[in-house]
Amino acid sequence: MKKPQAKYSRKEQTIAFNRLLTIMDELREQCPWDKKQTMESLRHLTIEETYELSDAIIENNQNEIRNELGDLMLHLVFYARIASESGDFDIAEVINSICEKLIIRHPHVYQDVVVANDQEVKENWEKIKLKEKGDNSVLGGVPVSLPALIKAMRIQEKARGVGFDWEKKEQVWEKVEEEMNEFRSEFNIADESMLDKVKAQSEFGDLLFSLINYARFLNINPEEALERTNKKFIKRFRYIEEESHKDGKRLADMTLEEMDKYWEKAKNL
Repeated sequence: MKKPQAKYSRKEQTIAFNRLLTIMDELREQCPWDKKQTMESLRHLTIEETYELSDAIIENNQNEIRNELGDLMLHLVFYARIASESGDFDIAEVINSICEKLIIRHPHVYQDVVVANDQEVKENWEKIKLKEKGDNSVLGGVPVSLPALIKAMRIQEKARGVGFDWEKKEQVWEKVEEEMNEFRSEFNIADESMLDKVKAQSEFGDLLFSLINYARFLNINPEEALERTNKKFIKRFRYIEEESHKDGKRLADMTLEEMDKYWEKAKNL
C-alpha cells in the first residue's frame, strides 16, 4: 500500500490534537451548554454524527468526510473529558487502550504469526477477541442495538470467523432461491385467504438474511447498496415532483401512468 503523503508532519498533527484537547477543556469549563452535557445527553448526537459521516462517505464528498470526522473526534474527546472529571479514565487511557488492542490483535505484524490473506486476519481477530472477553458465544460481541440489516452482516461475519459458513457462493444462492420459493408458495398473491402475518414476517426475514449472506459472498455491503438505492429513488421521485409542478400538475391528481412517464425520464438523467 502506498505510504500516505501527509499535509502535516507528525509533530504538527500532535499539536493539532493538543489544540482540540485545550479547546475542549475551555468549553467544558466556560460554556454553559458544554458544562451541562453528560455521556447520556451526547449519545443521540453521536449517533446522528455517525450517520452524517456515513452519508458523506456514500456521496464520496471528501470535504464533508473531513468535517464529519472532526465532529466525531470532538465527541470522542468530549466523552473522555467527562470521564476524567469522575476519575474513571482520560483520553490517554482511551488511546493507549486501543493501541494495546491493535498490537495484541495483529500478531502477524507484531509477533511471528503468519497469515495467508485478509480472511485469516479476520479469523484470528475474532478468536483473540473471544479469548480476551471470555464470552461464551462468538456472537456475544454483536451490539444488541445495531440496526437489523447491519446486525445480520455482523452475525454472519462473526460466524465465518470461526469457520461456520458456506464454502461457495453457489450454495448461498441455492439457499436464497429456496427461501424465495418458500415465501412465494406460502404467501401466493393469488391466494385470498387471511395472511398469517407472524409466519409471513418470519419467512420474509429468512429471505432477507439469505440475501444479505449472498451479498457478503459477492463482497457487496448490503446496507450501503440499499442506501444508494434509497438515494436514487429520492432523486428520481423529486424529479417527478419538480417536473410535474412545472407542467402545472399535482401528484395527487395524476394517474400512475402519468407519473411513470416522468419516472422514465428521471431514469435517463
